Amino acid sequence: MYYLPYNKNLKQFSRNLRNNSTLSEVLLWQQLRAGNISGYKFNRQKPLDNYIVDFYCKKLNLVIEVDGASHLVGDAPIKDKERQSILEEMGLQFLRFDDMDVKMNISGVIRILEDFIDDWEKKNLY
Repeated sequence: MYYLPYNKNLKQFSRNLRNNSTLSEVLLWQQLRAGNISGYKFNRQKPLDNYIVDFYCKKLNLVIEVDGASHLVGDAPIKDKERQSILEEMGLQFLRFDDMDVKMNISGVIRILEDFIDDWEKKNLY
């Protein structure tokens, strides 16, 4: 993967998002922080190019998005798809979780993430 552009103009907005996280983002972050998932480091509300993603793991080239009800309204689904396509063209992979799944079934969400990591590690063994 090549260098991902960083838009320094998004730094303050990213900080504001971290300080005003949704409940599902807080719950997932409690599981992801400090290398708790298979030792992988994640960032939250990470600026990548002209976007801010919910969670990002550089080593896995992985973006995790938590989609609440606002992602289903108006043109939000179209914008989400466009944004994801642009970031995937940069070599990133995506996992998307529904807000309610994170709140009601965090162990299932973590299991999906662990399965992703297991598959990634198998593909990336030398």
